[in-house]
Amino acid sequence: MSNTIMLIHGAWLNSRCWEGFKARYQAAGYTVVVPDWPYDDRPPEELRCAPDPKLATLSQRQIVDSYAAHIAHLSEEPILIGHSLGGVIVQHLLDRGLGVAGVAINPAPTPGVPLARHAIRSALPVFGDPLSWRKAKTMSRAFFGSRFAQTAPRDQIDALYDRYIVPTPGRVYWNGVVNPIKIRWTNPRRPPLFLIGGELDLIADAAMTEAIYRKQQQAPSRTDLKIFSGRSHWTCLDEGWEKVADTALDWATANAWPQKRHAKARVA
Repeated sequence: MSNTIMLIHGAWLNSRCWEGFKARYQAAGYTVVVPDWPYDDRPPEELRCAPDPKLATLSQRQIVDSYAAHIAHLSEEPILIGHSLGGVIVQHLLDRGLGVAGVAINPAPTPGVPLARHAIRSALPVFGDPLSWRKAKTMSRAFFGSRFAQTAPRDQIDALYDRYIVPTPGRVYWNGVVNPIKIRWTNPRRPPLFLIGGELDLIADAAMTEAIYRKQQQAPSRTDLKIFSGRSHWTCLDEGWEKVADTALDWATANAWPQKRHAKARVA
C-alpha cells in the first residue's frame, strides 16, 4: 500500500483542476503530488495569454516520460489517478510497471481502441485543422459550455473557463489515433486498473471507456469498470465530484499492489 497519490491532468487543463481532489486526499492523510505537463506550469490565465511556444509540439510520449521521471524521484510508488488524457497517461505508466494501482477517469482515446461517436465529433475542431499537429490550440467558450462541461451551471460557465482552461497541443490529439506508444493489453506486470466513465460524457464516451475495459481485461491483474450515471466529462469539478474522488481512492487502496520500489520500468 502507498501513502502517495499522483494526480495527472488531461488536455485543456493543468494541475489547478485537481485542487478539490488534492485537498480532500491530503485531509485524509495522503501525500498528493500534482505535476503539470511540460510547459503547463503557470496559472491558466497566463497560459492563455502567452503559451510557451514549445507546447505546440509536445507529444504524448514526452508527457508520459515526464511523469515517469517524477515517479522515479518519489520516495515510494504512488497510486496513479488521471482524468481524460491523464487517464491514458495512467495506462501507459502502468504498462511500464509504474505505480501500485491506477484509476483512469473518463479516459481519452487510447491506442488500439476505436473512437466513439461523441469523441469523433468533439475532436473535429482539432482534426479539422490540418496544421494542428504543430499548433497549440485554444478551446472556445462555446465548446466548453456545450460539450466539455455541459452539466455545469450555465451562470458559471465563463468563470469556470477563466479559472481552469488552458491551451493544449494539437499533437496529443493526433497521438490518440496515430500513437507510436502502444499498450500491451496482456502485460503480466501491469498493476491493477480501475476505469471510470460518465454516462453523459461528450468528450470520451462511456462506450469508449467500456471498450478500453474489455481490452485491459486481457491482463491478469485486476481490472474493474464503473460508469457513473448523469455525469459528464467535467466530472472531477462538477457537483458531486467528491463521490468520484472517494470511489477512485477507495478502489485503489483496496486493490493496490505491495510496494515494489524500485522495480525496473519498461522503456517505451
